[in-house]
Order: sequence, then structure tokens, then C-alpha cells
Amino acid sequence: MSVSRETLDGVSRETLERLEAFAALLLRWNERINLIGRADVGNLWPRHINDSLQLASLVPEGVDRGIDLGSGAGFPGLILCIATGLPFDLIESDQRKAAFLREAARITVAPARIHACRIEAASLTPARLITARALAPLTKLLGLAAPLLAPGGGCLFPKSENVDREISEASAAWTMHVERHISRTDRSGVILRISEVVCV
Repeated sequence: MSVSRETLDGVSRETLERLEAFAALLLRWNERINLIGRADVGNLWPRHINDSLQLASLVPEGVDRGIDLGSGAGFPGLILCIATGLPFDLIESDQRKAAFLREAARITVAPARIHACRIEAASLTPARLITARALAPLTKLLGLAAPLLAPGGGCLFPKSENVDREISEASAAWTMHVERHISRTDRSGVILRISEVVCV
């Protein structure tokens, strides 16, 4: 499997080893539970790990903790936790995926806490960083994120070619400051860094 040197610039050897341990574990578990699609197995690094890793450079200064919504197989929350050392709360309602996340956090020594519950039921202290990937349209994402977002905090949401429509629809219910960053792993992708989120 290819490891993109561009995305991994600045990643220490120790971090790379932990990411490799994560990847090996994911592939073993994927034989028993559906963590990633079969078509993505050969593209695990560029499609999932590198795609998540690129968010690390967009984490605002002063952030000391993150919350990842609908963590699934750990993208992007657990990858960011491994790469940055920031503590993350990972919320995943699927019990089998939550079990995988616990084992992945254990073997990579990532400072992550796993919450096997629905996002709406999570009782967490708000954080200054909320992340989510391939979870829901922006309007719904903001509704899920807002109760968990600390004052002055922001969100990092990778999005696809439908991003303009999602922003337009979300603007009917939310005011927000939106920064767009071109994805380095998906030609049609963009990463939204959203702050100053207020329900209209």
C-alpha cells in the first residue's frame, strides 16, 4: 500500500510506526467486520489515512482536545489523535466499531476515549475542535456539533463536490465563518474549517 510522502511531511518515524500498526490492525479486523469497503482495502493509506492526516495542519492554535463525531474506523479522529497527540473523544454508536477503536487506541497508545453511543446522547464537556468525515450533510453536522463545541472553537469537515450546495443550505439555519482548504488527496474534495457557529 502506498504511503504519500507529501501528506506525511513532518511526521516522525515513531508516529509513522503507530500509523502502520493502526493500518495492520484495521485490515485484520476488516476481515470480520465492515470497517472500510473492500474496494478501499488496497487504497487504505491515500483514501483514508492520508486523507485524515492532512487535517492536522488545519487544527487551530490553542486547541487542547477534540471530539470526533461518528468515528467509524477512526477517520479522521483517531488518526489526528495519533499524529498530533491531542486527546480526542471518539463517538461511535456501532458497538463492534467502538470495540475496534478501543483496541486501536490501545495498541497505538493514542490518548483517545471511546464513547459507544449516539452523538445526541453523548454527555461530554464541550471541546474547541469538532471533526467528522463522511457522516452527514453540513446542516445536520452543525446541529450535532454545536452542543459539543466550546466557545471560540471550530470544526473541521472534509467535504466533496457538493460543498457549495451544502454551505448554501446550512446558511439558512446557521451563521458561521467558513474557510475552504483544497484537499491534497481528493481532486474534488475540500476541507471546511468552520468557526463562529450560531444557530439562526
